[in-house]
Amino acid sequence: MKRMNVGFSIHRPEIIPITEGIMDRHEVIFLEEPPSPGFEKMLDRTLGVEEYLMPLDMEYPEFSRTMCHLEIKLHAKGKRLIQVEPFVEALLSIHDFLALGNRPEDLEKRSVQYFVYITERNATAALLNFYKTSMTGSFENTVKAIRQFAQADAARFRLRDSLRAQEIIRQSGKYNHIFVEAGMIHYQLWQLLWRQLSGSFKVQPVFLDRFALKGLNSHHHSYSPGDLLTLAHIFHPCLSLEKWESLMAARSIIYSKIIQKQEFHGDPTNFFHLTDETNCIRISRGLSMDDCRRLYPLIRSADTSKARRVVEQELMARQPAGSKAPIFPQKA
Repeated sequence: MKRMNVGFSIHRPEIIPITEGIMDRHEVIFLEEPPSPGFEKMLDRTLGVEEYLMPLDMEYPEFSRTMCHLEIKLHAKGKRLIQVEPFVEALLSIHDFLALGNRPEDLEKRSVQYFVYITERNATAALLNFYKTSMTGSFENTVKAIRQFAQADAARFRLRDSLRAQEIIRQSGKYNHIFVEAGMIHYQLWQLLWRQLSGSFKVQPVFLDRFALKGLNSHHHSYSPGDLLTLAHIFHPCLSLEKWESLMAARSIIYSKIIQKQEFHGDPTNFFHLTDETNCIRISRGLSMDDCRRLYPLIRSADTSKARRVVEQELMARQPAGSKAPIFPQKA
């Protein structure tokens, strides 16, 4: 039977050596990115990586840069690399459409672009409401805003995963060994592919971070409280568990303040970001609603460094005397 592995991973440079080892075992790789001008030239080395990336909007520049160099290596080995992200592709086409002077209501009501526009608009509005509320609103209203955003974000991910699954299915028939690149939040993508392709492919999820954590003798990486809340709404659109949802939202406030956001450029074998994410997940998982409510006013306006100090002081105060172990890992 043919094989398809859906590789879930974080977007950090430290995971790329593991990604390379796994991608190298497949004949074709579906990348989690929309088709972009100059991609084939970049792979053929007739266009430099920096020149290729210059016009692109990159959330993680170092990750994108390092991935490009990996893609060049894989292409040189004869691997087929295909950019597949229809949701983002449609979103970019909407931007071009509006830039020509068209209005949102001019979009064809049955088109993919229309549904992408609606879900993106709703998610963006919910996110902006959260940002506004988090600056001046109460703890309770901020928790409510996070829950509302998680619902809108889940609707966006359901459409995004569905569109991507359809396109991968359309292109997968002629290949025997396929790797699908995916972010951790896109777990539904594996289920959609498995349901449609299980008769001809052995479709399996692969969590790349677990290879790293195994070497660090750590427990497997899990999802942040915000991602858990979003995933719950992805799989259960009518979810109504107010107490649990509010707790996940409250924990996500603290998690988002203490997680390291800037790309770390040290030794990748230390897996700094992966270790930090795992640690922050563990910390947030131990917080009660009252803990989050107490910490919220102390860190709501703090930068990451200060927020980590405040949370560390809170947690270390709970430890028995003589066993004050550091809460956060240090950069190597």
